[in-house]
Amino acid sequence: MKLNIVAAASLAMSLTVLTACSTTPDQAAKQQWVNLFNGENLDGWTIKFKNKPVGENYNNTFRVENGLLTVNYDNWQADEAGLFGHIFTNSVYSDYRIRVEYRFIGEQLTDNPKLAWAYRNNGVMLHSQSPQSMELDQAFPISGESQLLGGDGNNPRNTGNFCSPGTNIVKDGQLITKHCIKSNSATFHGEQWVWFEAEVHSSGKVKHFINGELVLEYDELQIDPTDPLGAKWLQAGNPLKLTAGHIALQAETHPTQFRTIQIQPLN
Repeated sequence: MKLNIVAAASLAMSLTVLTACSTTPDQAAKQQWVNLFNGENLDGWTIKFKNKPVGENYNNTFRVENGLLTVNYDNWQADEAGLFGHIFTNSVYSDYRIRVEYRFIGEQLTDNPKLAWAYRNNGVMLHSQSPQSMELDQAFPISGESQLLGGDGNNPRNTGNFCSPGTNIVKDGQLITKHCIKSNSATFHGEQWVWFEAEVHSSGKVKHFINGELVLEYDELQIDPTDPLGAKWLQAGNPLKLTAGHIALQAETHPTQFRTIQIQPLN
């Protein structure tokens, strides 16, 4: 039985939004980074996989190994590859910086050419709906995805891109309905660690940084009313603009490790 996104939608935005008190830019820059991942367990996070109930860590995919939050596929069969999953913060955030240190490891779960796009592919979902408000068979939460990609050893492949599960953005004054927009980042091959950071505002303005370099910026993160889930979200009385939400990390068939996940409140 599907979770009713209309009935559950109000749950996502009824949670307390965590922001800083009013600060100057200098004060904000001095605020402490707060660890969202404690290096020991998954406390403070909730998991949701497609076709699985909220809270089920299917095949023990998300786990802590040697102090790293790891997306691991050693318990999976290749034909299960379409059961994408996400791990969500329990708290909702509005104005903040989020930074993660990540790397791709090992081999992709499947060599199915239909999932070639998921090779060395993960993401940080910004202003995301809650896992409780997702439908049972929903693959991706409504959110703004900061897409993390690893290189194949030969070809250029930007990371820190934007993708749009159920959302649109405004860039350079124009409404953008294209699913993914590339950043101008370098390509990172192999299993090297990479820093991704996003500056996220309640106005919907977002900046992406890779290893400290600005690689993409856009405005007015908002619901796509032409998307079936987006349309349901709006029909439930939620606003067009996304001003707050959860943060989530993905499981999209390629093993990934995170050794730092931190947030810094802004105003």
